[in-house]
Amino acid sequence: MNDRDTFGHIPVMRERMAELLQPAVEAAGDNAVIVDGTLGAGGHTEFFLQTFPHASVIGIDRDAASLAGATERLAPFGDRFAPVHARFDALADSLATGTGRVFGTVRKTGVAGALFDLGVSSMQLDQRDRGFAYKTDAPLDMRMDPSQPLTAADILNTYNHGDIARILKVYGDERFAGKIASAVVRERDREPFATSARLVELLYSTIPAAARRTGGHPAKRTFQALRVEVNRELEALENVLPQVTGALMVGGRAVFMSYQSLEDRIVKKAFKELTESSAPAGLPMDLPGTAPDFRLVTRGAEKADAAERERNPRSASVRVRCIERMTTTTAEGGT
Repeated sequence: MNDRDTFGHIPVMRERMAELLQPAVEAAGDNAVIVDGTLGAGGHTEFFLQTFPHASVIGIDRDAASLAGATERLAPFGDRFAPVHARFDALADSLATGTGRVFGTVRKTGVAGALFDLGVSSMQLDQRDRGFAYKTDAPLDMRMDPSQPLTAADILNTYNHGDIARILKVYGDERFAGKIASAVVRERDREPFATSARLVELLYSTIPAAARRTGGHPAKRTFQALRVEVNRELEALENVLPQVTGALMVGGRAVFMSYQSLEDRIVKKAFKELTESSAPAGLPMDLPGTAPDFRLVTRGAEKADAAERERNPRSASVRVRCIERMTTTTAEGGT
């Protein structure tokens, strides 16, 4: 298969993701089930199913259109692929209530591997009417799940000044959050926001020219912040971490791919807590019952190498962290 699959999507660090999960998947044998919590176009899942012919994959996506397309793509793998329409922090409920062979296996043995490729997919960015991209004019939507009520336009038109500024500052690390919020409130009184072009125009007129010349497109941080708020992305990430780590079998591994610092900090903090001993500091060894139940597979956050970045520009900002379960004493997170 070419790096760019027939869906026009290049799965980020595809081979490395399989390499990180391989020891756990091989150890699980015929009971190996991988959870792809961010299925998207199905590129990672397809590669896993091809690479591990004895394994099965549960693919989760909140976007019904993406899920339908991926399910059609993965149909040749039969019951080795099980689709789930849900936000990924519904993982525990999905594993507990899902029907069919794959879910039955998970409830008996646990999850062998899990992958979460966070953020918006290139496939969604390419759909102009979704409003994720600031380089084309489109409705200010940004919903990964179009059945959900809140849109980016709703935020701009109804949130108060303080909440807009907070979202831009916290989720977008926007230096001019207060100025932008003031401009949004002023302009929406004249006419509600509906399209991305008008927002981009406002950002160009609000952010000082000197600041616009550095740090990429001046709309990048605002669009990121709105997308995170619309889809409650950080909330979902915080919710799913204990669920997926609790669902892993002994030797099972979970991999998270983050593209912004807020996501990576959440994953880093959770992994740190899971891999630290609870014994008092200074002891030469862990006391009984205080050893951690998990270990870090990656040291720090792995980045894409130069060849990967050249092949797939989306990989330039990725940070990869992987954790492995070593014991069964941790309270279960969802199965």
